[in-house]
Amino acid sequence: MRLPRVIRHLLTAVAVLILLVGLTIGAVWLYIHPTLEVTKGIVYGHRNGKDLTIDVFRPSNPNGFGVVLMASGGWKSQAGSFRSWIAAPLLRSGYTVFAIYHIPQPEATIMEITEDVNRGVRYVRHNAAQFHINPDRLGITGGSSGGHLSLMLATRGGPGQADAADPVDRESSAIQAVAIFYPVTDLLNLGKSTENMGDGGAPRSFIKGFGPQATNLAVWKVIGHELSPIYYVTTNLPPSLIYHGDADTLVPLDQSERFQAEARKLGRTVELVVHPGGKHGWVTMVWDLRRFADWFDRYLRQPTN
Repeated sequence: MRLPRVIRHLLTAVAVLILLVGLTIGAVWLYIHPTLEVTKGIVYGHRNGKDLTIDVFRPSNPNGFGVVLMASGGWKSQAGSFRSWIAAPLLRSGYTVFAIYHIPQPEATIMEITEDVNRGVRYVRHNAAQFHINPDRLGITGGSSGGHLSLMLATRGGPGQADAADPVDRESSAIQAVAIFYPVTDLLNLGKSTENMGDGGAPRSFIKGFGPQATNLAVWKVIGHELSPIYYVTTNLPPSLIYHGDADTLVPLDQSERFQAEARKLGRTVELVVHPGGKHGWVTMVWDLRRFADWFDRYLRQPTN
């Protein structure tokens, strides 16, 4: 018994739809799972008796440039936790990605964490030949506290100690291009953040991470200033791309807007892309990384002033 033509057409359409959905899912899966050489747990230093580690993700078609990724959220980090699919657009573009982990706060203070990620960048640069990347052209990426640490390196990273006993510490921790999500830039002016207690003090959920003196407002003003990238913008600031949601209540958009304004006063390039309705993270962030790859192509592979 033959099915009515309408039903046959409907079944054919459904089959085609299922096929298209399957092909789309398969294409997306393949895209976010590029062929890689992965090396995990490389020790770049120590803190509080624990190893500080880096995971290296080298694509099958490396372009000779590296991007360090601050594997940090809430200034917490777990060794080995980064998943390469998150950075698929960067890897597809040929960038070797270095996921740098740190000891989580409050086990380590955020001051110590900042020191450690500087050490991580120095380590990558010192071993650039081993990693087959250009040591003079390093990019950096991350989100939230990872964005904050990225900007700390972008504004305060620089030459190592020429007479340091460890050759790693003689290297520079400077960065040549930045592409990040919703960074904290001014800890002394939290604005409408839900972390703002209204007394000029440290972010309410992270007080312990800033050390035992963070509750002393006089001391906090020094700590907060030292850890706020906005106060260290200079004419050496590398080209920076920031994505930030306009509905972010943890790190308000104002943090990025004011950083951009400070950079523009000195003629530096800071491009701010506002994600409408974006909170502290959004589903399509991985696709935004395609723009990050374009940014690194422009400022790492074809550097401009």
